[in-house]
Amino acid sequence: MATTKSVTVGWECLANGRTDEWPGESFAATLTLQNVSGAPLAAGWALYFNTCRQVVEGSADAGFIIEHVNGDLFRLTRSGACAWQAGQVHAINYRARFWAISVTDAPLGFYLVPGDGGPAIDLGDARIVPFTRPQQLRRSLNDRVPVQDASARFCQNMQARLLPVQQVGRITPKPLSAVFIEGQCVLARDTDLVCDSALAGEAAYLRALLAGLPGLPAAGGATIVLELGEPGTPGDEAYLLELTTATLRLRGASPHGVFNGIQTLAQLLCAATGTAPLGRVIDAPRFGYRGMMLDVARHFASVDTVMRLLDCMARYKLNRFHFHLTDDEGWRLEIAGLPELTEVGARRGVALDGQPCLPPAFGSGADIETSAGTGFYSAGDFIAILRHAHCLHIEVIPEFNLPGHARAAVVAMRVRHDRLRAAGDVNAAEEYLLSDPDDASLYQSVQLWRDNVICIARPSVDRFIDSVVDAVCALFRAAGAPLRAIHTGGDEVPAGAWLGSPLCRRRMAEHGWTGVGELRDDFVRRCRAILERHGLGFAGWEEAVPAAGDLTRAVEAGPNFQLYVWNNAWGSGMEDGAYRLANAGYSVVLANAAHLYFDLACAKDPEEPGYYWAGFVETRNAFTFCPLDATLTAGFDAMGQPVAAPTLAAMRRLDAAGAARIAGLQGQLWGENTPSRERLEYMVAPRLLALAERAWAPDPGWHLMFDPARRGQRIERDWNEFANRLGQRDLPRLDCAPLAYGYRLPPPGVALDAAAGTILANVALPGLALHYTVDGSEPAQTSARYRDPVAANGCAVFKIATFDTRGRKSRSVTLDLEPQP
Repeated sequence: MATTKSVTVGWECLANGRTDEWPGESFAATLTLQNVSGAPLAAGWALYFNTCRQVVEGSADAGFIIEHVNGDLFRLTRSGACAWQAGQVHAINYRARFWAISVTDAPLGFYLVPGDGGPAIDLGDARIVPFTRPQQLRRSLNDRVPVQDASARFCQNMQARLLPVQQVGRITPKPLSAVFIEGQCVLARDTDLVCDSALAGEAAYLRALLAGLPGLPAAGGATIVLELGEPGTPGDEAYLLELTTATLRLRGASPHGVFNGIQTLAQLLCAATGTAPLGRVIDAPRFGYRGMMLDVARHFASVDTVMRLLDCMARYKLNRFHFHLTDDEGWRLEIAGLPELTEVGARRGVALDGQPCLPPAFGSGADIETSAGTGFYSAGDFIAILRHAHCLHIEVIPEFNLPGHARAAVVAMRVRHDRLRAAGDVNAAEEYLLSDPDDASLYQSVQLWRDNVICIARPSVDRFIDSVVDAVCALFRAAGAPLRAIHTGGDEVPAGAWLGSPLCRRRMAEHGWTGVGELRDDFVRRCRAILERHGLGFAGWEEAVPAAGDLTRAVEAGPNFQLYVWNNAWGSGMEDGAYRLANAGYSVVLANAAHLYFDLACAKDPEEPGYYWAGFVETRNAFTFCPLDATLTAGFDAMGQPVAAPTLAAMRRLDAAGAARIAGLQGQLWGENTPSRERLEYMVAPRLLALAERAWAPDPGWHLMFDPARRGQRIERDWNEFANRLGQRDLPRLDCAPLAYGYRLPPPGVALDAAAGTILANVALPGLALHYTVDGSEPAQTSARYRDPVAANGCAVFKIATFDTRGRKSRSVTLDLEPQP
């Protein structure tokens, strides 16, 4: 694969909004391309790129054509037989659907296929012209969300006040009860550790934790006692931690409870001295299900990256890892007997050797070997992940998404079919085929695929699912880890699927079904039966059942059937879908997009990565989420419009039985915008900590305050304490080895006080350090630390950034004070 850049690419959003010529929601943009190869490029070249914004057909400037290939892949060609001369620049205007207000909306992953038949050349991402003008920063006339620039951040951050450390909680998530007194419990390297035989794993974990403390004294520590028993509060995960000068006693209702207590102890220990405060903690979780979903199908995440996420989850007492292993853009798990799933479905790019693979997506580029879209977990890799999770008392719930979002599997099994058929083995070729070769259905998925849905009328689909489930069960057995349920996806099947499939039409006719909904229900029943034969429960997104308002189908719920409800963003019309399903008899995991989708951008800032279709999700959104009454902190819809009172009044509330069926909460990190470990960890934390707080900590009681003003004051008080807890305690802990997690550092807020002649700055999480320069140079940890307003006089260019204790920094914020000509 060629890597020398022969073409440079620039991109600019010109303006969002409708025009007389293009009345739909769209934006105008310019691609600027220059041949920098030093020689002409032969006629017939094609430039490919990925974009989440579908290009409007026929909108490109005369002489150029932009075509939709499939998914988010587009192709730009030049009409006529013209060579591209050395140094020649093409500035091509076009329009695309919806809007572009951030770097995430820009096209990416450009590669050139030369006209002379040479190999594809990766060009990387475009140089993006900054978003500065109002027409670039506002989606439409309905967009009321202000841009979070330095000034807006300053105003917002003023709500978070720095608290004395003694007023900041020591433990995250907040425990049921924690009382501390003067004095220290000292641990040492030779500390005696006494434990029940059933707690050998927890004892080994604790010894490893203590061994990593640099300041632990060699001798003279208190005795540690780990035991099983009644901790003083109900629940399998409950624990009691007692710290005296002579003894550290940790009693759990189960080994998991003891493990939870160790996580609390780890937060209380001073690494420099090996001491913890004297006191007593009694604790148990609010919800039994406290999860995090990671999508590795869109971009592959290494084993080490996954294990780091598991370690971070365990620190904050999360106990479910929803592993999204397959989607349109990738199949990530080796399955015995079906090698094509990874030979084809785990490779993305442009193949030079003729071997089939998936096309580039989300900017993954043409080179298969270096693509962030290439990779899979071998059986050994997966077993290692399962064992690591099991040691951390985290249950893994694998997901294999179908019948939609299944293109990687569909393509892989078609390759298998064609190979075996060419070898003359027709029966084997049909054994696991997932598509109808005569399907003429016309549809387009939400991510622009036209061929990503399994033909659910084929008996071979059932054989495929059974084989995958059987292989997964074997991997869990080999790991010694529990497998209670498999998540089968079920979301976002596009309208039009199956309508043009002769096989589907025939099955519908045989059963007297009048719509594809009945065909879909039959498929769900078959999936449940397969899972039940393996002793497993069924899990799926809410689309796995009929409309959430159809209470007549509650009988379908039954035991071992859990729904994960995501599409409840304000303005979606499904704001209360989770509550309707729970009231109807389903066990529900809350996966609310507007609060718990960590792939969404933290703020309306052009430089902030992430989507924003359900709004902007900052740490505060997750913290202020009220699981059992989302109306309490409804706020605004994705466009910044206040949620209307009639909408709130019409929402279904949970009845007592429905509230008992809310199993818990789960954060989601979809992988479209996580091509690296650094980006993944940036998107996960500190939002993961707010998720843990809301899933574990006691109900803060906001719903008991009927006066909105009083309730708002309490929420502000609670948020301020949590923000200080993050800034002063938790994030510095995450800086420490061996984890040293790469969480997001919020950029500072900055304002100019013209009357006082000073520059003011603040940060969203009090306690984080701000460092600045006044000469335009980039701030470093050695630069002056901001503590008080800085005199503006004599300051040409003020730059400031947020820093962690390791020296990592946020994006710098610049205030240019030089007079403009």
